[in-house]
Amino acid sequence: MMMTTVLSWIWIGSGLLLILFVLLHSPKGDGMGGLAASGSSTFTSSSSAEATLNRITWTTLAVFLTLAIILSAGWLK
Repeated sequence: MMMTTVLSWIWIGSGLLLILFVLLHSPKGDGMGGLAASGSSTFTSSSSAEATLNRITWTTLAVFLTLAIILSAGWLK
């Protein structure tokens, strides 16, 4: 019972973090803003930051999905 409660709170927290990390990603396309801007500068540190953010996002997704499976399967009863 206590373990299920703790894992449920971790699952909720990882879901909220996952939403935050996905929203932090830079858009891949320029969209409508690309029509007005003639050129954008890209920095090498931004690609490193993006790679790190990708790694954190995928790890958070793995934690979220693993806990979702464990909690929904009822293995902790």
